[in-house]
Amino acid sequence: MSYSYSGNRIPLVFSTKNREKQITEELQQKLWPYMAGIAKNHGFEAIKIGGVEDHAHVLLPLPATMPLAKAIQTLKSCSAKWINDLRTARDFAWQEGYGAFSVSSSQTEAVSRYIEGQKEHHSRRSFDEEFISLLKRYGVKYDPGHVLG
Repeated sequence: MSYSYSGNRIPLVFSTKNREKQITEELQQKLWPYMAGIAKNHGFEAIKIGGVEDHAHVLLPLPATMPLAKAIQTLKSCSAKWINDLRTARDFAWQEGYGAFSVSSSQTEAVSRYIEGQKEHHSRRSFDEEFISLLKRYGVKYDPGHVLG
């Protein structure tokens, strides 16, 4: 085969450093499209990006030629630099880790709706509860003493 093909759909979640509520609604309106542009400029796509004040969700189809860690590092480092350059948040940084899961392409719409509904979702559930729930749902083993670091 002369080409590589990949159908990986990866929902990602990562938080602000110490889960500080630094992503205001005003900043979110600019940040999510900016992050989509980062992906496009680095050779991958973000189907949907959203979140709330202390974390982001991204649904991306991971290209066959890009390691997952590279895509996440690119999104996080470029967006953090942009936020700090705007000076809208003091000493903005993303938390070091992330959650990455996989879904079939048939789940794209459901995951996109989930990302769109983050504000409402988090009026009832904290980031910590959501993240633990995702780990359990996807069968990811974790150390309860260190999972939220």
